[in-house]
Amino acid sequence: MDVITTAVTAGAGEGGISAAYQMLKSRLAKQAPSVADAIADVEEDPGSRSRQFALSDALAAAGLAGDRYLRAAARNFIDEVERRRAARAPAAAMAGQPDTAVMRVFFATNRELSGDRHPARLFGNMRGTLRYGSCEVSIPRDHRMGELECPSLLRLELRQDPDQHVVLMSAETAERDAFMERLKQAIALHGSRSALLFIHGYRTTFEDAARRTGQLAYDLGFPGAPVFFSWPSQGKLSGYIVDEANVEWAQADLAAFLADFLQQSDAEHVYLLAHSMGSRAMARATASVIAARPELAGRIREVILAAPDIDAEVFRHQLLPALAGRPTPLTLYASSGDSALRASKAIHGYARAGESGPGLVVAPGVETIDASAVDTGFIRHAYFAEKRTALSDMYYLIQKHARAAERFGLQAVDSALGRYWTFRE
Repeated sequence: MDVITTAVTAGAGEGGISAAYQMLKSRLAKQAPSVADAIADVEEDPGSRSRQFALSDALAAAGLAGDRYLRAAARNFIDEVERRRAARAPAAAMAGQPDTAVMRVFFATNRELSGDRHPARLFGNMRGTLRYGSCEVSIPRDHRMGELECPSLLRLELRQDPDQHVVLMSAETAERDAFMERLKQAIALHGSRSALLFIHGYRTTFEDAARRTGQLAYDLGFPGAPVFFSWPSQGKLSGYIVDEANVEWAQADLAAFLADFLQQSDAEHVYLLAHSMGSRAMARATASVIAARPELAGRIREVILAAPDIDAEVFRHQLLPALAGRPTPLTLYASSGDSALRASKAIHGYARAGESGPGLVVAPGVETIDASAVDTGFIRHAYFAEKRTALSDMYYLIQKHARAAERFGLQAVDSALGRYWTFRE
């Protein structure tokens, strides 16, 4: 990794509060808009190697990677951090390093193979054919629920360390039959015969999806096999329009994989969890599978939509009736403080299903949870995975099979539209 990217990653890891980091960032952003966008993507998740690589590529394309003044500023910043780290090294050595839990997560993806063997770059952001495989994701033993731990200047860290950070350690592909056999074996290890299928949203790389799946499965104490489906999101702030086209294109592959997964994996209890724009593909794929193969609907234990970036009226009148063949209600987490959904509404001109407020979706067959009070993060869009309260609620939904009225952390609100729930203060 080049010295400028290393410095930006370190600065972003502390929340961008260093004056020296802000000066370096300002100089870089003035040189090229593409670099400014890439820095913003790293700041959202400094632990993502794929985002770091994208910044390095943007610097090279803009002719900045070799700029001696910028490199000097970056090196001075890193040297300052290294001096502070050296001063604290004896105390850190006495404290010892925490152990690491390694999560095995399975995947299906219709991203292109990049030709790069690094796990973070194994798959790119272009369309490809459906492929299968598995990953190993490290979770530090002192992991805090809801966090994707990454290098931080406050802890004097510059590089990923599996003992301290959530890291994609490996990724390998497998042929479909071998994949299904390994997945069956993983499911059989748990008496619950359960599987969690996660579909990521906008601005997510393959690496981001793998790390998030590992973190979710670990935090939920999921008693089964975690799986994710990764469609070709561009993984960057400026990729929204392309992501929209790609998530629509990916729906057919997701539907085919879901039907195959439900029929062949031996999982008797499947939990479907989708975030943001990924909810569009998941809702439509699930509806099409239920319509074509109604006998498979009973294996879908829960459908959970977190901050769904779906047209609210399309969701109410087209998708919900199509999902009516399931025995349990769909769970929807919504928020009035979600800036990503507000931006989507501005683009499309219509309310999104993941918004709360006057347009909150309250309908038969849906348990709607207003998560406005527990939002967190830069764009307030990943609260489902980054806030202990939301994760705790999801834990009781999945682990205890408790409906909203039975979960202690929620309180009912009766509105003119019907009943929904909010988090207790």
